[in-house]
Amino acid sequence: MSTNLEIKNLQAKVNDKQILFGANLNISGGEIHVIMGPNGTGKSTFASVIMGDSHFTVIGGDIVLNGESILNNTVDERARKGIFLAMQYPMTVSGVTNSNFIKAAVQAVQGQTVSVTKFMKELDIAVNKLEMDRDLPYRYLNDGFSGGEKKRNEILQMLMLKPKIIILDEIDSGLDVDALKVVGKAIKEAVNLNTAVLIITHYQKILDYVKPTHVHIMIDGNIVLNGGVDLLTRIDKEGFDFIKIKQNKSHATKKIK
Repeated sequence: MSTNLEIKNLQAKVNDKQILFGANLNISGGEIHVIMGPNGTGKSTFASVIMGDSHFTVIGGDIVLNGESILNNTVDERARKGIFLAMQYPMTVSGVTNSNFIKAAVQAVQGQTVSVTKFMKELDIAVNKLEMDRDLPYRYLNDGFSGGEKKRNEILQMLMLKPKIIILDEIDSGLDVDALKVVGKAIKEAVNLNTAVLIITHYQKILDYVKPTHVHIMIDGNIVLNGGVDLLTRIDKEGFDFIKIKQNKSHATKKIK
């Protein structure tokens, strides 16, 4: 059965400030969805709330994975159900090697001990695929990593965890053209009928290497426009102004009625 994630009228706040105002989205296995929008419009919050970040409080709506609400699940529980979030600002953990961190994450998600030999073999293959430094597994997690290394390391974790729902928050920031090609190829290879991808980005560079099946625009904490790749062309030419104009006209029409 194909993986499916449905976001229904999602509303969320941080402290007393509401950030999401009824966002809706439906993602199925084999699809690559992209969310774009101006800065500060709630895109990263949207990703964090799907993952279950406790800094945010859901005040309305639902998050349904394969027909089951996961609204009350913790971050760990959602990860075990197959949701993965590559963070915009990955954490640094001194004293914990990259390989030990990833191995612990894999075991937590699988709920069982993994063979060290098998794990290291898979890790070595993934490191080669991402064209990362050979010593990376033995360095402390993100400690002293460049911005590009941190982002590749997030994709490395994705490859090792083999999630069903992949959420990539600004994964293209800090990556040069060559790195974008490598990361884009890895993302494409990860997509199948049991895997869906949601990419959150300000730019379109990553989309030169990962072709989306669906494009969504978020404005003021809500997804206001849905379309295909043709929507990217219009955004590239006109920015997000045409959406705001469209919204203003819609509001004006409602007032006249």
